[in-house]
Amino acid sequence: MDTKFEALPPLKRFRLMQQQREEQEGGQQHHQQKIQESDESTAKNLCLPAKKRKYCFYPPPLPSSDSPATRTVGAGGGVSSFTTYSLPAKKRVWAIQPDLSFLDLNVEWKPPSFIETKDECIQEQEEIQQQEEEDDGILCAVCQSTDGDSKDPIVFCDGCDLMVHATCYGNPLVKEIPDGDWFCAQCLAANDENRAFSCCLCPVGGGAMKPTKDGLWAHVVCAVLVPEVFFEDPEGREGIDCSKVPKTRREKRCYICKSKRGCSVECSEPKCCLSFHITCGLSEDLCIEYREGKKGGAVVAGFCKDHTEIWKKQQQTGKYKIVARDDCKK
Repeated sequence: MDTKFEALPPLKRFRLMQQQREEQEGGQQHHQQKIQESDESTAKNLCLPAKKRKYCFYPPPLPSSDSPATRTVGAGGGVSSFTTYSLPAKKRVWAIQPDLSFLDLNVEWKPPSFIETKDECIQEQEEIQQQEEEDDGILCAVCQSTDGDSKDPIVFCDGCDLMVHATCYGNPLVKEIPDGDWFCAQCLAANDENRAFSCCLCPVGGGAMKPTKDGLWAHVVCAVLVPEVFFEDPEGREGIDCSKVPKTRREKRCYICKSKRGCSVECSEPKCCLSFHITCGLSEDLCIEYREGKKGGAVVAGFCKDHTEIWKKQQQTGKYKIVARDDCKK
């Protein structure tokens, strides 16, 4: 008993002692309530991102492993206790680390099948481009090109569906593109003679042909690329003259079609003895190029399959190139 309450009457003493006891109990409850509020505010503060947290002077204790805030549910439904509140928001790990025990580090790594090399991608693009050109179906019968514009369009024959550039075919397209129907030289002659036509310079049928001076027919592309064949009208590509073709050229056998019909051109490689028809070489994608000089001199260079691949590599490096005879003399 407190000595200050001894001199008081019994009833008053009892009331003061009871009031003092209630104040002591209330203070303890208030202190416990403050501690609980502090713990709740700490938990709420820790759930916020690092930039929005408010830290007090005395850091709160870390949550225990039994606290709900530190429990994470795994993939199998189990509960794992990871304390991640002390880390910033971007560095927290809420998932269970994966099990990598099944990986064998001694096995050689192989790239997935869907990863393509550079050469495969280039080859695929070329195949797609070639397929688009074939699907388009518009191809000049002389230069084997699909390009056409308003100045040099690809014209269709209304009789046989022959497709040629105006400049490749010559007259009458090079002078003026007809507004109505247009028929090639073969269709016009077929209506009069009612016969099939064959090229006198190669065994391949069809294509863009024109009559020669001696009454035969020849492909325009053969007349352009056979060295000894000339046009009386080079711009209009009329009057094909085959009189200067040597006999030795007509006796050579084409190594592609195995035929001596027509005339064959030799491979431009000096030590190569292979010969081929112009149309056979173009069908095999051989390198056959015509270069015309500024003063009228010209040269035709053609290579067999093996030397075509070598020549293409040399052209890419810029080591060699085909020039006309008059330009070569400079």
